[in-house]
Amino acid sequence: MSKIVDAATAVASIPDGSTVGCVGVIGWVTPDALLKALGERFRKTASPKDLTFYFPVGTGDAQGIRRMDHVAQEGLMRRIVGGSYINPVDPTTGKRPELMRLIRENRIEAYSWPIGATMHWLREVARRSPGYMTRIGLGTYIDPENGGGKFTERAQDNLVRRIDFEGQSYLFYPTWKLDTVFIYASSADEEGNLSFENEALVSSNIALILAAKAHGGRVIAQVRRAVPHGTRPASEVRIPGMFVDAVVVDPSMMMTTDVKFEPAYFGGERVPLSQLPPIPMSADKVVALRASKEVRKRELSIFGFGAAADVPLVMAEQGVFENGSLKDYWFTTEHGSYGGIVMSGWQFSANLNPDAILDGVYQFDAIDGGLCRFAALAFAQFDRGGLVNVSKFGVANPGAGGFIDIAENAERLVFTGTFTTGGLDVAFADGKLRIVKEGKVRKFVNKTEHITYSVIDGVKRGQTARVITERAVFEIAAEGLILTEVAPGIDVRRDVLDQMEFAPWKVADDLKLMDEAFFLDMPCQARAS
Repeated sequence: MSKIVDAATAVASIPDGSTVGCVGVIGWVTPDALLKALGERFRKTASPKDLTFYFPVGTGDAQGIRRMDHVAQEGLMRRIVGGSYINPVDPTTGKRPELMRLIRENRIEAYSWPIGATMHWLREVARRSPGYMTRIGLGTYIDPENGGGKFTERAQDNLVRRIDFEGQSYLFYPTWKLDTVFIYASSADEEGNLSFENEALVSSNIALILAAKAHGGRVIAQVRRAVPHGTRPASEVRIPGMFVDAVVVDPSMMMTTDVKFEPAYFGGERVPLSQLPPIPMSADKVVALRASKEVRKRELSIFGFGAAADVPLVMAEQGVFENGSLKDYWFTTEHGSYGGIVMSGWQFSANLNPDAILDGVYQFDAIDGGLCRFAALAFAQFDRGGLVNVSKFGVANPGAGGFIDIAENAERLVFTGTFTTGGLDVAFADGKLRIVKEGKVRKFVNKTEHITYSVIDGVKRGQTARVITERAVFEIAAEGLILTEVAPGIDVRRDVLDQMEFAPWKVADDLKLMDEAFFLDMPCQARAS
């Protein structure tokens, strides 16, 4: 009998109080039709209620591709455990995602785990082991001594414990079962055999399936198309049909935000880099241009969301990758796409023109194993004690994503972002920077609101680290920040030191000017010539 059903039928048997896991990376590989059907079922019937949701990565943009927001309903959602949360302001409504409101107003139990933990935890669930044990995250917000990843007051259970093993401290994530998982694939036959031939990412698909099946759970897949049984080589079928209980076909599903379908994201074809639109001149572009000077050939480089993701794009705009030179630069993100160009904005997570795509759990094996030696990551706050925050600040609750795993295991770190935020306006003329309007929110603060990573501890372990902004560059020493570069046109006292809540450890004796080429409002190709 065929396993292909409609979405309403697929979610009809999910009972009250159960646990639902779901794949997805922002808009990528996200089964929107299944989450929508579940949300509609609750609105019509008030059932199922009191569900726990497990999202290894933040899924959906909460705008055109709502994903998590479909199920962000009081009564339906009792608890959520997520590797990241989506927190943009909708340009049409001016509102943030409904899930963020539920978290801010303490309407649900919300927990945020690092994505490395959400991925590796699934492996332990699949193995039916007691739990996942790691030293990654000690001293950060996921450490029970700093809150244990609890994002609301309703979150009272200790889902993470600190334990001692052979004289060392570890974080321990006890396992619990997943009753139903939603996954996303390209193709399925009537027996439920799944393949991912047209997807830019695999993410947690396979791990979710094995974790659910190990405890008698159900697997529901959303796919782009149905194909006859036996028409694909077995080597292309990544998931055996006996692990899949139901399949929903949605030929209209988006590949990701603003992209219906683009083969260049999974290597189906190649797009000339000359077709990439230039990045508009801005403070973020200055940051990316300066950070690009830290990138080395044939060193696996991993880029985080935000200004850091613009680094490969400005390098492409400068013509660095012409004449086949792109193969000398090894780029990836936490989501497993290798080679090609890391994209930014809503297309972040996948690479354009990739060479290979790793499963999400294996990608964090690579990250935790230190294979990504250079990392460029964004920052929201940096404090006098060398702590950096990207996980919870102001009204934003994005979580850490892959930040903690990446930062702890890289050899060289660059933190990128504007010096202040909240209305910052800058201008460029004659290779100089001018602050037209200062941002209302300072990012160099006495104490961060959340601890995502201790940079000073990393430096003491042998890491090298810099903070790069549009107006200043700092090296990070064990004693604190050293101001090493400032932008042309910037007054050091007024525009740098007075915009910090603490003084840097020192100002370099040979304080340098940042390259004026970074501040020329012209295409990168011309700037580089």
